[in-house]
Parts: sequence; C-alpha cells; structure tokens
Amino acid sequence: MAVNSVRAEKAVEYLHGGCNCAQAVLCAFRDMHGKSEEEIKAWAAGFGSGMGSMEGTCGAFCGAVMVVGLMQNDNVASKKIAREMNAEFKAAAGATICGDLKGIKTKQVLCSCDDCVRHAVAALEKHMA
Repeated sequence: MAVNSVRAEKAVEYLHGGCNCAQAVLCAFRDMHGKSEEEIKAWAAGFGSGMGSMEGTCGAFCGAVMVVGLMQNDNVASKKIAREMNAEFKAAAGATICGDLKGIKTKQVLCSCDDCVRHAVAALEKHMA
C-alpha cells in the first residue's frame, strides 16, 4: 500500500501540528467532507492513542473510518469499506490495536504514529478513488 501521497503527508503535518492521530486523518480530508477543523477536533478528541488507553483501535484508523462514514452516508457500504480497510491497514502496519503497534507489551514497535497515519490515509484513498 503506497504511503507517500500528498494527503498522507498533510495528515502527518497535522499530527505534528498538535492533532492526535484520528484528528490528523480527518483534517487531511476536510476538503472532501466539509467539516470544520474545530468540529473534527471535538469529534475525534478521544480517539487518539487507541481511544486514550492504547488498548483500543489505532486512532489513525478510527479517523479513516469516520471519513468513510461522512463520505458514504450508507451503513452497509461504510461497514464493507471499513472491513476491507481494516484488513489492509493491519497488513501494512502489523496490527490494529494501538498498544500492539507501539510495542507496549513486546517492546517492539511495529509501526510509528507517522506511518500509522500514512497507512490509514492510503487505505482510505484506495477506497475513495
């Protein structure tokens, strides 16, 4: 999965600019869903760091799934795309749970936050094309 798109790098910029990983992915797609940065930051505030505990799903991936919902407005289509993206993200990043990605138990990082954001954007771009 390509991870060097312009949008992926924009998401990484948001991540380094004070957004959590979920907010960064959502912000990178603002032009497609029309929500304000303030709305995005409020919605996605609790999703960073694996829903705040590193025990939940990667926030970047959660952000990508939120974009799907905003773009599809169709429960069946959104679930299908989310399921496919989940498999693609896991294959690219090595896991979907934040703590596993960060090596909390194993002390072996599978994927950096920057690359998690890139993988989430890449999966989303593939399905939004």
